[in-house]
Amino acid sequence: MINEILGYLGWGLMLGLSGIGSAYGTTIAGNAAEGALKKNKEKSSSYMILSALPATQGLYGFVAFLMWMSKDFAADGLKLFAIGLVVGVVFLISAIRQGQVCANGIAGIAGGHDVQTNTMIYAALPEFYAILSLVAALMLN
Repeated sequence: MINEILGYLGWGLMLGLSGIGSAYGTTIAGNAAEGALKKNKEKSSSYMILSALPATQGLYGFVAFLMWMSKDFAADGLKLFAIGLVVGVVFLISAIRQGQVCANGIAGIAGGHDVQTNTMIYAALPEFYAILSLVAALMLN
């Protein structure tokens, strides 16, 4: 019984933490975009693209959540809890940090600098660890 509860808790943490991270990350970048609009409205599409990037971790959490629907939570509860917790934390932190990178890029664009491509490359770095975490979550169970 406790094993099954742990399994479901890990499943929920993976989804919940990824969603929380994406919510924070997109808010960080969105706040920067809102301020940038006051300086340079013409670049709003660039701001929007960068603001949306941290949302992917929430999508990864949802994909992993769906892939786990057929798991045996009673038999593998402890393992699923550990995987879900670790993967959820990676999604959480990478989304927040990606939001911060994007916010700085948005500020640079608003200041008249041509940094969108570089910002997207820099934002891909924390994203890479979220992708690795997703792959691990799908391979380990």
